Amino acid sequence: MQVPDTDVVEESKGAATDSLAGVNLLVVSNRQPYRHEFASAADEEVVVERPTGGLTAGLDPVMQSTEGTWIAWGDGEADEAVADDDDCVVVPPEDPAYTLRRIWLDEEAVDEYYYGYSNQGLWPLCHSALTKTRFSQRFWDTYRAVNERFAAAVAEQCAGDRSWVWFHDYHLALAPRMLRDRGESEALLAHFWHIPWPGPDVYQACPQRRELLDGLLANDLLGFHVDRYVENFLDCVEDLLEGAVVDRENDAVRYDGHRTLVRAFPMGVDAERIDRQSASDEAAGFWWEFAREHDLVDPERQLVLGVDRLDYAKGILERFDALERLWENHPEWRGRFTYVQKGTETRTGIREYQEYQNRIEEAVERLNERFGTDDWRPVVPLGERLSEEALAGLYRHADVALVSSIRDGMNLVAKEYVAAQRDVDGVLVLSRHAGAHDEPTFAENVLTTDPLDTDEFAETIRTALSLPREERRQRMERLRRHVRTYDLSWWMDAVFEAMNAIESESRRLHDR
Repeated sequence: MQVPDTDVVEESKGAATDSLAGVNLLVVSNRQPYRHEFASAADEEVVVERPTGGLTAGLDPVMQSTEGTWIAWGDGEADEAVADDDDCVVVPPEDPAYTLRRIWLDEEAVDEYYYGYSNQGLWPLCHSALTKTRFSQRFWDTYRAVNERFAAAVAEQCAGDRSWVWFHDYHLALAPRMLRDRGESEALLAHFWHIPWPGPDVYQACPQRRELLDGLLANDLLGFHVDRYVENFLDCVEDLLEGAVVDRENDAVRYDGHRTLVRAFPMGVDAERIDRQSASDEAAGFWWEFAREHDLVDPERQLVLGVDRLDYAKGILERFDALERLWENHPEWRGRFTYVQKGTETRTGIREYQEYQNRIEEAVERLNERFGTDDWRPVVPLGERLSEEALAGLYRHADVALVSSIRDGMNLVAKEYVAAQRDVDGVLVLSRHAGAHDEPTFAENVLTTDPLDTDEFAETIRTALSLPREERRQRMERLRRHVRTYDLSWWMDAVFEAMNAIESESRRLHDR
């Protein structure tokens, strides 16, 4: 997607969401925006976990303003206790504004739909990790059944002449077609795919490749982060789906009597919010306590930071290999910087993820044993949960951030780091395999690396640590201007604007 001129963006921000007046907006996702939990096992007091960033935090005020409905898996321990007979609860609790409709999944469904087909089938497939895929018939059957339950819930909530349904991600690829089959032909359907889409040589390894394409092409609008995923999707449709006609000029597909527009919408972050958080007292307090504890107060010792879910797609082990090569080949850098790995465990119900996380722990121990001294610990693992302010403080004070994705839809950590860089003196080292690298401003102002080339990666880290201050500032100022302009608000506006255009064109053709 070609991003418009900065001045035009600033003038038009929020304009698309204004067009939601009169729309029955339904957001459909696996993850819910609010979770209810019991305060303790001993009593029945309920506490509410709120959206803390990203898509859920960004969409929450939009949903409040439109009084829409959000349909998601209710995974909180107290979720069912607070829901009404229709499995709904009105949120936020202090100022009820929209409906959260919950889908209940038992342990078997979670294991087979979520951990199974979604995260052992589609996730590795879309990240081109074919040796890690597991497509079992049992997983597929449950994935279909859960998608059918989501579609049924959406159908119950569709009402009036202007229902817009916005599906999110790979957990719900079949739900759009199932909704159409339920007779919801008038609703406007959009779907955003938050992870990469592979080329046909990889995608054809999926046993259900045609069914997934069929499901997604029930949408009026299908969004990806970057243009190459759009091209990959169109290539897959052209090569693998009989009866589909691909319109390359307009990035559209005509299939089963329906037209689907396929577009790139590079997702942003709430840059202003992150910037404020990085300047907060909580951020400063956390940083100084952390810096004293890990001997980072010394201005001569730099901080290199990685923030990741502990997933093989993030290239964390490759990052440790590069650090080891750097300290090995350039011993003069020992003691001059500390690497902090902020890691969040993910999908621990999958054995391969447990093994990967164990390998990360082993790599940390190896590096610290090999290079550590009495007054220097090379690698500091940080596994505890941090507040958004504390994380922003880490981002702000990191001299270098490493984003070493093997494959990534976008990687918002790269943008969060930039948004928190109030002092504009940090350097972003970014994998060329991350979607963010497809944005020209990023490609031109980061230090690009390939995490699979250990020697290159190590040299790129060394270059980042040695970059002259003025060059660091120039690069970071350009990145910050870009991230503040093309933020989460811009992204949502772009999607809603496209939906509005589709609806207007449909009305125009209907009135002929």
